[in-house]
Amino acid sequence: MLEALAQAGYAVEPEAGRAVIREEQRLGGEALPWRDRALFAQRMLDHDIAAHGRSQDSGRLTFHDRGVPDVIGYLTLCDLPISREMDRAARTLRYNPRVFIAPPWPEIFGQDAERRQDFDEAERTFAAMAAVYPDYGYELVELPKATIVERVAFVLDQIGLGRP
Repeated sequence: MLEALAQAGYAVEPEAGRAVIREEQRLGGEALPWRDRALFAQRMLDHDIAAHGRSQDSGRLTFHDRGVPDVIGYLTLCDLPISREMDRAARTLRYNPRVFIAPPWPEIFGQDAERRQDFDEAERTFAAMAAVYPDYGYELVELPKATIVERVAFVLDQIGLGRP
């Protein structure tokens, strides 16, 4: 969906987790969810803080595939502590008050070299994010289980931009 928004001319920021995994695999690093979850979370936070700054500096509407509260959700899912730095970042680096969330969908679920979680973990991740975002003052809007084109149209309609 993010690719479709980018192709329609919108600014986008890709998911931190995948970017961190790619970089760590390239470097032979340890900040991987299957090696050091706390370090992985810290790197995702660093990535999300930088992405937030870029979108603020650009002055453009930017669609983020995940954000700082997702790091809190990840730590919650893993039963790891949430540092003051992470909590402060989630409270001060704000996104639009309405956040779109994609429910787990078995028909399109897939694993790859970066996404090793199984469907059960995807469902638990969804539940963690669905709990964390409202705790940080966001209203969640669940994306419909529909085609990419229909999801993009739904998002643009929800934010008052209409169809691309």
